[in-house]
Amino acid sequence: MRNWLVLLAVAVPGVALAWEEPQRGKKMRSAMMDALRPHAEWMLGAPVEFVVHSLRQSGDVGFASVHAQRPGGRAIDIARTPGAARGQLDAEYMDGSSLQALYRKSGQTWVAVHWAIGATDVWYADPALCPEYKAVIPEVCGG
Repeated sequence: MRNWLVLLAVAVPGVALAWEEPQRGKKMRSAMMDALRPHAEWMLGAPVEFVVHSLRQSGDVGFASVHAQRPGGRAIDIARTPGAARGQLDAEYMDGSSLQALYRKSGQTWVAVHWAIGATDVWYADPALCPEYKAVIPEVCGG
C-alpha cells in the first residue's frame, strides 16, 4: 500500500499525502477502532465489528470510514437497534450502518470527536472542521 501511495503522489501533480494508514495488527489501528466502538455500540447495540474502508492518521488527527456489522459478517438490522428504539436512527433515512469519524489524539488516547452513523452526505467536509482535519481529508477540504 505504501508504494502505491508514493507512486500516486509522484504521478499526480499537486497531490500531497500528509496522512498514513495504520496497518492491521498495529496498536494505533486498534486504538482508533476502540475509540469508535462505544459510539457504534450505543447506537447499534453490541457487539459490532468494523470493515474498514479508509483509516487515516496524521499527527494527532485521524479519519475513519467503516461499515459496522455483527461478528461473522452478519448485517445489522437498523430497525432493531437501541438507537432506533430511542428514536435516534431511522433506516429509511440512512445509508445503513456506515460510520465516519474524525479523531483527535489526547495524550496517548484516540477520541472519536465527531462521528456519524448512516450519513447520506459528506458531513465532514464542513468548512468549520477542515482547518483541523485537512491533513486526513484533503480531498474534501481543498487539499
